[in-house]
Amino acid sequence: MKKRVAVLKGGTSAEREVSLRSGQAVYQALLEAGYDAYQIDVDATIGKRLLEDRPEVAFIALHGALGEDGTMQGLLEILGIPYTGPGVLASALGLNKLMAKKVFCFEGIPTPPFVVVNQKEARTAGVSAVVERVVSQLSLPVVVKPVTQGSTIGISFVHEAEKLEAALELAFSYDPQVLIEKMISGVEVTSSILGDDPPLVLPLIEIYSVTGVYDYETKYTPGMSDHIIPPRIPEEQQERAKQACLRAYQALGCRGLSRVDCIVDPEGNPFVLEVNTAPGMTATSLFPDAARAAGIGFPELVSRLVEMARNG
Repeated sequence: MKKRVAVLKGGTSAEREVSLRSGQAVYQALLEAGYDAYQIDVDATIGKRLLEDRPEVAFIALHGALGEDGTMQGLLEILGIPYTGPGVLASALGLNKLMAKKVFCFEGIPTPPFVVVNQKEARTAGVSAVVERVVSQLSLPVVVKPVTQGSTIGISFVHEAEKLEAALELAFSYDPQVLIEKMISGVEVTSSILGDDPPLVLPLIEIYSVTGVYDYETKYTPGMSDHIIPPRIPEEQQERAKQACLRAYQALGCRGLSRVDCIVDPEGNPFVLEVNTAPGMTATSLFPDAARAAGIGFPELVSRLVEMARNG
């Protein structure tokens, strides 16, 4: 008998459009793999819909808030419906870049130096004082990120102090708390990790952007970025990056799948940037590319994720 799988997609986050594309791709692959799959565009009726449908597995193709942050995972736990990807805590930690960084620091996992700016501080102390503090503590260039957004939404790469204020304003439009990291020069790579018994570290991918930065436009516009497998760094450096990414995956308590991004500096030192607990599954996404490089086609990949969810 075909297993009934609900593909949860869309939602209300800033990453809705990407989620819709991920969900559609997953849905088609599940049908190809022989599942009785259907799609749900998530809204406030999701609890009622799931209670009525009672799918055997929920495939989470949601990105961002109220889907990737542990809230949907918590609802599915309450309803007793198995779901793909990490659990409540790992999902919450993964989307909150600040909390993830704190875990990395505690575990001794290398990550770029950072400072945190709250919107209240910017209002009371003044933006100029915040800019002075950031430049004093980190020096330029820096990367400015909203704490709880994914898909590089609201991110800015700042090389000049006078542009830091606009970067903060952009980030604050998405989140009242902003993470500012020291920009590490080097090669950006991503490690896709599948399962947890034991975890399978898929081939590393080097991310190359035609603009020099991997932002929302270059990430989701075909032809503006390349996925290079294997990365153009020595094998020993690749192995160090894989180990750092695996440690980050395990430190947050991930399961099922996650994608860990990092920068390898000119000396070969990896710096973990973040953990994506619900990575994109679109035609241009990194995780499916890494799986293909390991000989795992997309229908097989989604099948493995569904079976892992069903088997706990």
